[in-house]
Amino acid sequence: MEKNIEISLLYDFYGQLLKEQQRQAVTLYYNDDLSLSEIADQLGITRQGVRDSIKRSESALYNFEDKLGLYKRFREVEAGLYEIETLAEKLKSDYDIKTVEKIISTAKSLHE
Repeated sequence: MEKNIEISLLYDFYGQLLKEQQRQAVTLYYNDDLSLSEIADQLGITRQGVRDSIKRSESALYNFEDKLGLYKRFREVEAGLYEIETLAEKLKSDYDIKTVEKIISTAKSLHE
């Protein structure tokens, strides 16, 4: 997966665990696509300070994922729900339609 997308997704899961300045730097860099110089101007720190903050934040996000595994588990649940939905659609013509429709409905509600 592209690093920018991966960091953004990890930030969605663990961003609140970062320090305020780290959250700001990561948001401005990855979500708002600002340069290090632009972020430095906004935060009132050096360009090197921004770079260091972003690198520490990236490391922390990967570390949180290694220890907690929430993003990995989320991907597994998403894949499982998609599989349930697909299998239930295949079974629709062969079994009790109401039961299968309930399975599909439940899987879709968890998937969204």
